[in-house]
Amino acid sequence: MTNTPPGITDLNLLRVFLAIADLRSLTAAGARLGLTQPAVSHALRRLRTLFDDPLFVRTPTGMVPTDAAVRLHAPLAQAFGIINVAVQQLAKFDPATAHRVFRVSMSDMSEFYFLPPLLAMIDSTAPGIRVEVANFSVDAVSTAMRSGEIDLALGYVPGLDAACISTTLFVDEHVCVVRAGHPLRKRNPTKDDLAALRYVYASTNATGHRMVEQWLEELNLRRDIVLRLPHFVVAPEIVQNTDLAVIFPKSIAQRFNRNKAFRILPLPFSLPPIEIQVHTHMQFSADPGIAWLRDAICSMFSTQGSR
Repeated sequence: MTNTPPGITDLNLLRVFLAIADLRSLTAAGARLGLTQPAVSHALRRLRTLFDDPLFVRTPTGMVPTDAAVRLHAPLAQAFGIINVAVQQLAKFDPATAHRVFRVSMSDMSEFYFLPPLLAMIDSTAPGIRVEVANFSVDAVSTAMRSGEIDLALGYVPGLDAACISTTLFVDEHVCVVRAGHPLRKRNPTKDDLAALRYVYASTNATGHRMVEQWLEELNLRRDIVLRLPHFVVAPEIVQNTDLAVIFPKSIAQRFNRNKAFRILPLPFSLPPIEIQVHTHMQFSADPGIAWLRDAICSMFSTQGSR
């Protein structure tokens, strides 16, 4: 690598570098940046010329950074962080007049719980705001927030990196849901009572729900599953019209049960708590728009707010 590469006046080249470093894929980097793969390849060729180094080597598992690229990554990421903060500090945000798209990562269950009241608030107080929902795997959320690919994440997202800022909204738990007239009349069923029920299994991409299913298996709670669904929204209507049961997060069960058509039963054993949080990244902590949306979510959904 040369000591002094030619002057780099195009910051977009460095954005391409950081995207490839984060995602280890030219295609994925292009998708993040809104560029075609040929455009990303062209940018990479220019970067290789500027730094006189291959920077990334193609392997069966993705684009692996060279030693030079590894040395470049931290200072470039830090530099872009400084630029972002400087821009954010001068930015103005008035929700009543702002026109902006916020990208939010959440599971399908989080969509059901958060979006109706959140969009009602936005519709009445910030009509120029648009929301795009994405679902990222847990191990991709930190990188997506740091890169600005998403503005915040909602729900149970464990294991985020230290630069992520997480605020707990409430602690959820899982419950058993049956119809109001179900033959099981106990308010506090035993493990044997639950094992005797017949169930709907509703799939979801919510991390917390998947972990609870794993914990139930470890507790050897064997369930007679009559119906397996690839989604969860229709499950309550089926439960309402049968003697089948379903295990759901309590927050979701309470939302479905506004007409008191169900009975919500506690599980007869302790499971680890599921912390439902709003997550942002330190790199965008000065962004007034993201701060507004985060504060609005905290006000609406936290246990101290008006849940």
